[in-house]
Amino acid sequence: MSSSRRNFLAAGLALPVAATAKPGQQAPPAAPPAPRRAFAPEFRYRTLGKTGLRVTTLGFGCMITSDGSVVERAADLGITYFDTARNYGHGQNERMVGAALKGKRQHLVLSTKTEASSRQEALDQLDKSLQELGTDFVDIWYLHGKTSPAAVTDDLIEAQQAAKKAGKIRFAGVSTHGGQRELIPSLAANPHIDVILTVYNFTMEPFMNSVIEQAVKAGKGVVAMKVMAGGARRLRRGDPNLAKLQQQGAMPAALKWVLRNSNVSTTVPSMTDMDQLDDNLRAMSQTFGPEDEKLLAMHLDRIAPSYCRMCGECAGQCRQGLPVHDVLRFLTYAEGYGQFTLARERYLEMPPHHVSARCGDCPSCTVACPYGVHVARHVARAQEALA
Repeated sequence: MSSSRRNFLAAGLALPVAATAKPGQQAPPAAPPAPRRAFAPEFRYRTLGKTGLRVTTLGFGCMITSDGSVVERAADLGITYFDTARNYGHGQNERMVGAALKGKRQHLVLSTKTEASSRQEALDQLDKSLQELGTDFVDIWYLHGKTSPAAVTDDLIEAQQAAKKAGKIRFAGVSTHGGQRELIPSLAANPHIDVILTVYNFTMEPFMNSVIEQAVKAGKGVVAMKVMAGGARRLRRGDPNLAKLQQQGAMPAALKWVLRNSNVSTTVPSMTDMDQLDDNLRAMSQTFGPEDEKLLAMHLDRIAPSYCRMCGECAGQCRQGLPVHDVLRFLTYAEGYGQFTLARERYLEMPPHHVSARCGDCPSCTVACPYGVHVARHVARAQEALA
C-alpha cells in the first residue's frame, strides 16, 4: 500500500470534526418489531449544503434492498435520508421504497436518479419515478453515473431546472462513480447543482478530501456512496485475516472512517437485512479509533489486488476498448454485494461488442492499474460469470 494511501487512512486530524449535536426536536422512534433486540440509536445530524435539509449522517442506499421491512424499520427508528434510482431493479426498487415509506414521506428526504441522455427522456423518467414512489416530488434528483464535466450537459441541466420550476424536485444533483478530480470542482462551480453524490471511502487518494472541501465551501451538499469499498468481499478459508475481519467488523470501521469527515453530510450504504441496519446504526454513533485504523489498513492490503477504486486511470488503455472500471464495478456487485442478477443485468447493458469481448483474444493485457489490481484476471472472470 502506498504511503499516500496510508496517510489518507490515518489522517484523522486533518479532517473536520464530526458534528455530534442532536436536533432540538426529535420524534420518538417507533418500537422495533419483535423479536429484534431493542436499542436506542444515537443519531447524528448534518445539513446538506445550502439546501437546508437536515439529514441523519447514516442514510439508506436502497439499490440492492429487496425487503421493504428493512427500509420501513430504518425510517421508524429515525433514519431520514433514502436513496434509490429509476434503473434500480427496472423500477421495482422505486416501487418497493415507495410502499415501505408510505405515510412517512413528509418526515423524510428522498432522492432518485436518472441515467437519461436527453432532456425529454430525463423528464419522462422523472414522471415514472414519481409514480412508482407514490409521491408528488422528490427532494433530490440526480443525473446518475457521470464521470466528466462534459457528461453534465446543458440539456440535462435544463431538465432539472424545468423539474424544479414544475415543483417535481426540490434540488438538483449529480452522482459520480469516477473522475472526481475534475468533475467535483466543475460541479462545485456550477450554480445549478445543489448536491453531489460521490464514491468516497478509505481506499481513495488524499485529493478526495480537498475536492469535497471545495464543494462544501461552494455551498454544495455532499453525499458519500460506496463507503464500504466494495462490501464484505468473499473471504477465503485459510486467509489469516478472516477471523479478525469477521470478529471486529471491517465494514462498520469503513463507515466510521467516512463519517468522521464532517464535510460529508450523509452516507448511503446498502443494507439488505436487519443485522446490517443494526450494525450501521451502532457505527454511526461511534468514534473512529486506532483499532479501526489498523483493521482498515489490513483490509486494504487484502483487497488491493481486486478492488477497483474507480480512479479512471485505465480509461482508453484496453485494446478492445472495454470500460474496465465499469466491468470491475459489475463484478463487485456480484462478489462484494452478493447481487449476481444485478451484476449480470448491468454487464449486458453494455454495447454488444463489449459484451462479446474476451481477454483471451489478446496476446497480453495493455491495462496497467496504478494500485496493483489484477485487471486481466478479474475482467476475464467477469466475462466468464456475467456474459
